[in-house]
Amino acid sequence: MSTPHNEARVGDFAKTVIMPGDPLRAKYIAENFLEDYRLINSVRGMFAYTGNYKGKKVSVMSHGMGMPSIGIYSYELYRIYDVENIIRIGSCGAYKPEMKLFDIVLSSSVFSESNYALTLNNEDCHIAYPSNYLNDTILATAHENNIPVTVGNTICTDCFDVYMTNINKFFERIPEGFNPVAAEMEAFALFYNAKLLNKNACCLMSVVDSKYISEVATPEERQSGLNNMIKLALDASLKL
Repeated sequence: MSTPHNEARVGDFAKTVIMPGDPLRAKYIAENFLEDYRLINSVRGMFAYTGNYKGKKVSVMSHGMGMPSIGIYSYELYRIYDVENIIRIGSCGAYKPEMKLFDIVLSSSVFSESNYALTLNNEDCHIAYPSNYLNDTILATAHENNIPVTVGNTICTDCFDVYMTNINKFFERIPEGFNPVAAEMEAFALFYNAKLLNKNACCLMSVVDSKYISEVATPEERQSGLNNMIKLALDASLKL
């Protein structure tokens, strides 16, 4: 069985899927970290691969940009392909001056102004949470490998925050005391789908821009310069 968005057959995906946004990053992970991998989806260029990482079956699939895109792919992975765990690995903009380029962030909750939950499930919900199980596994793995991780609340926007005409007005609408450490564009839909379908999700991010950082990561650096985050996600998958 396949879907209009995914040509893979039921059983092609592992129970744990690592999800970057960029299809080329999914390809990079398969080619550089997995053994005996095979391409299981290329519909719309949204590459998905299943292979072995240190002897364990794992899948990697891109999810595109924005909540509608990851909303579709993660929903189908959970509902149609019986995936249990999704670890999103992506990029983010940092909101704290002490954070540096390629620092790793783990979301502890995410706020969004989106009506994703209202549209999907008639629930007026704007804060969603990751799986404690996955977050704890990520943090334990990071500790074992001496990889620093910033844990904090994040925001999920419907547009690239750099393009906002007045980001201060947006900050005024964030719940008081939420104090986000970073921003991205997908985690709310992923977390909400996991909650709705009784599955597990978490979101790891690497800092690629910040108003406090003069340099900005190039597309090539975003694709290949995030190896610590990629390895952390894959090593954590061994415990799931």
